Amino acid sequence: MADKLGGEGLIGDLCSGFQLLVDAEKGVITFESLKNNSSVLGLQDLSDDDLRSMLREGDFDGVGALNQIEFCVLIKP
Repeated sequence: MADKLGGEGLIGDLCSGFQLLVDAEKGVITFESLKNNSSVLGLQDLSDDDLRSMLREGDFDGVGALNQIEFCVLIKP
């Protein structure tokens, strides 16, 4: 896929996934928005603890949610 899209294209495509998971009112990915939209990524079988762990891993500023930059860094190949 990276060869088809090029490096920038792949990152852009992956980062657009942020819009699928974001809480529209808050503008960030919260635990609730991740849980509600996890099936979009095929993650519907993950436990709440697993989802919270994913958020903690990417939450560099410690606010308990992922902004778009944190999300893109978290999923960057």
